[in-house]
Amino acid sequence: MFLIDLSGWLSSAIALLLLTLQLPAVMVLLSRLLKGPTRRPPLQPRPATPEQRGAVSVVVPTLNEVARLGPCLEGLSQQTEEVREILIVDSHSQDGTRDLVKAAQAHESRLRLMTDEPLPPAWVGRPWALHHGYLHSSAESEWILGLDADTQPQPGLVAALMAAAATENYDLVSLSPRFILKSPGEVWLQPALLMTLVYRFGPTGASESGAERVMANGQCFLCRRQLLDRLGGYAVARLSFCDDVTLARHAAQTGAKVGFWDGSQLLKVRMYEGLSETWQEWGRSLDLKDASSTGQIWGDLWFLTCVQALPWLALPILLAGLAADQPTLPVQLSLGLNVSLIAARIALQWAILPSYDLSQAKRRWVFWLSPLADPLAVWRIWLSSLRTPKSWRGRQYDLEGAVAE
Repeated sequence: MFLIDLSGWLSSAIALLLLTLQLPAVMVLLSRLLKGPTRRPPLQPRPATPEQRGAVSVVVPTLNEVARLGPCLEGLSQQTEEVREILIVDSHSQDGTRDLVKAAQAHESRLRLMTDEPLPPAWVGRPWALHHGYLHSSAESEWILGLDADTQPQPGLVAALMAAAATENYDLVSLSPRFILKSPGEVWLQPALLMTLVYRFGPTGASESGAERVMANGQCFLCRRQLLDRLGGYAVARLSFCDDVTLARHAAQTGAKVGFWDGSQLLKVRMYEGLSETWQEWGRSLDLKDASSTGQIWGDLWFLTCVQALPWLALPILLAGLAADQPTLPVQLSLGLNVSLIAARIALQWAILPSYDLSQAKRRWVFWLSPLADPLAVWRIWLSSLRTPKSWRGRQYDLEGAVAE
């Protein structure tokens, strides 16, 4: 009898603790997800207009990207007269990337291959390459569009993005892509990692928050040249491993109008190969700590733990408490709350389905099991938040972000 009473007391105590931790986080989550019905619809492809002619310089940083760059170059060649030039800023690739670009130049006159200068000690590689491209782009271009080498631009991307930004007087806009997934491991894990962003920042295309909560995606990052001139190029993000968010938040703080929109109809991306690479490479940048205050980092860790990890971890304990002869009210309330969070998470899996291209995926049904990976995804954010990257894309960095020997 004593053991039964102790078990019931322990279940009630855990349930009360869960309610105390989770209820404030659930209120925050609801305030973000309720923006979903009013979010901006996905941008649609559109043809260029005469006034857009030559208005954009595209900058693509590369470092050993021969296996992924081809679809990007092909997609850029399908963009029309709005693109003045396509600058491939290569950081001394050793895998044939440069030869691939040179071969593509025979069919695309707008392609320019350049090598960025040696990386200074106070820069991370990607923002340095983007900064180099910006400095060497045509002064006649009104916009600078940064694209990652693993992206696959669709016809009408640049014209649609530029038209939407100009019409609504945005200074900086980035797009969320449609992710191409293939192996079962990444099909299972990647949506759970993506959900950490949805929970923290709300649906893509929702009304913009304050500057400190601005979200951005450097895979497709359009910025007015005038804004970059005013900011000093990419220098403000020179030490950041999430340079896109760092630059966007700094721009918003200076009064620039910044947007993050759904580009799933305009842009595809094949980021990483398999479960291990997804865990290692994407997982260590999702914390966004280089663009966040200490308070924001710990606040996001508490929030994700409460609404994305604990519902699954607490469920067995709460079900055991419910199985008692007389389950207490705290156990019933906590169980109801966590079951509701799990139900909402499963519904969100349907909501993010258009963000994925699963046509090449093996055992694509694993996608629907991705909510079970939520505790693992949150654990990955914890690990990344508490560590400083020491390597990125083949380069070694010291703790200050400078290049090591």
